[in-house]
Amino acid sequence: MLHTMIRVRDLDKSINFYCDYLNMKLIRRKDYPSGNFTLAFVGYGDEENNTVLELTHNWHQEDDYELGSGFGHIAIGVSDIYKICAGLEADGVDIPRKPGPMKHGSTVIAFVRDPDGYMIELIEKK
Repeated sequence: MLHTMIRVRDLDKSINFYCDYLNMKLIRRKDYPSGNFTLAFVGYGDEENNTVLELTHNWHQEDDYELGSGFGHIAIGVSDIYKICAGLEADGVDIPRKPGPMKHGSTVIAFVRDPDGYMIELIEKK
């Protein structure tokens, strides 16, 4: 898989969320003036060897996007979920599902919400 694309209202705010809070790196960013949009790619490694997230910003989008009922979430593996969530919560990030074991399993997970309302599942990896 190459990438997953989501549409965002405030590109800088979204880049900051994914890079500052989830430790991704901004891989590339390019404006497309003839199409009135900007693409930014963020991830944990280069696009050649890793799946990345494409943030699409349509310049004249005034309303929030409808997230729909088909999209679920993006999952990210983390090493210390409780510490990460404590830091995110201290910075005001919405954590609708606090870290803890899954209801029907032992995997420790949490869900956080990005600036546009997309759900991000954090999965603790030992």
